[in-house]
Amino acid sequence: MILNHAKNAEIFNQDEARVNWHDETLWFVRQKRDKQAFSLPDWELLRETASQIKNNVLGNLHDYLIEFEAKAQENGVKIHWAKDAQEHNEIVLGIIKNQGQQTSEVIVKSKSMLTEECHLNEFLQKKGIEVVDTDLGERIVQFRKEPPSHIVLPAIHLKKEDVSNTFHEHLATQKGNNDPQYLTEAARQHLRGKFLNQKIAITGVNFAVAETGEIVVCTNEGNADMGVHLADIHIACMGFEKIIPKREHLSIFLRLLARSATGQPITTYSSHFRKPRAAQQMHIVIVDNGRSTQLGRADFRNSLKCIRCAACFNTCPVYRRSGGHSYHTAVAGPIGSILAPNLDMRKNADLPFASTLCGSCTNVCPVKIDIHEQLYKWRQVLVQEGHTTKSKTWAMALMGFVLSSPKVLDFGGKTGRFILKYFPVLANNKLNLWYKQREMPTVPKESFKEWFNKQ
Repeated sequence: MILNHAKNAEIFNQDEARVNWHDETLWFVRQKRDKQAFSLPDWELLRETASQIKNNVLGNLHDYLIEFEAKAQENGVKIHWAKDAQEHNEIVLGIIKNQGQQTSEVIVKSKSMLTEECHLNEFLQKKGIEVVDTDLGERIVQFRKEPPSHIVLPAIHLKKEDVSNTFHEHLATQKGNNDPQYLTEAARQHLRGKFLNQKIAITGVNFAVAETGEIVVCTNEGNADMGVHLADIHIACMGFEKIIPKREHLSIFLRLLARSATGQPITTYSSHFRKPRAAQQMHIVIVDNGRSTQLGRADFRNSLKCIRCAACFNTCPVYRRSGGHSYHTAVAGPIGSILAPNLDMRKNADLPFASTLCGSCTNVCPVKIDIHEQLYKWRQVLVQEGHTTKSKTWAMALMGFVLSSPKVLDFGGKTGRFILKYFPVLANNKLNLWYKQREMPTVPKESFKEWFNKQ
């Protein structure tokens, strides 16, 4: 089944009020990011430094991974390597089964986009193991049987009324009580019981320090800490690009991460996990799942610098008005549109075209990924590989012909203005894709070229 961003976005756009609210809310987060960035005189130096550190990591990744493994093992941590999503899921299942925890028991999990990428929840649930997402937003969408729509704000597509209805159905809260404090307390009480009755906790990884073999997990709710400290077994799942060379580099990335993600000076909890406590086990599963392929693509390897802050989501005019679910991939938005085709070109061929190429994503990226340039390059690759639709191929060929000939362009412009002025119905109809959800512009009296020649 070939999925399509434009068709999914059209569904999201049917509720205009919600689209406007979604757009404004994410732009508010973008503005918070700007205030925090402008408050630091060395903001651009931080970005450049982080980018260069990541360049170093990508150029020496084999050495840093080996160093990290050795240090972690010295700390008493068990390291596992997974080539793809299936192997990752099988490793996690194996760890669980080794503890005799197989069916009808609870595993708590903090936010982890890697496990979303690998579809770990669905895999374990098919094996009879209940996985409880403990991040509030993740738990809300889990109740609704929806994937997260945003990597930092998983339920940003929902209003408090939606959450109230969901909690009434699953947690028996008061119907129609939309008070956020009441709803949050209901979730806290619900999750507290899950934390207290589990033996295994799964977390993601924000940063993995090669020098010390430790991992850092950043949350605003403390749910990762609660899960790990009460569990007998901690399983941390990470893509291999999460490596940074030294502990001193954390100060750079932690200052960038929270400001870029939510406009906070620092994440509420930045938790360091270095070794298991007495009688506890700690496992780290290091995953490839297409990352080696991306690393080998010269035009796209910089995408592996991503620290999953979602700043590119919050600024992107397409994401803000199409919603995260329209991207049909675990990581949505501009960065997801670069990562997804690497995993499956045919399935995700539509995503690099879900962009205006305005460059705002690149401007806000804390590690200076050339996002809009990579989106443009992916379009070229997808056309060359034959993964675009015939209609798009023909349309681009026609546009190329028109734009390559000044005479044809002038004639086309005059014809278009004549039709819009005297026969607007030929353009203002459902057959014109541009007309959907838009108003056609007022017809100009003359073209820019005609105006310019008069000056």
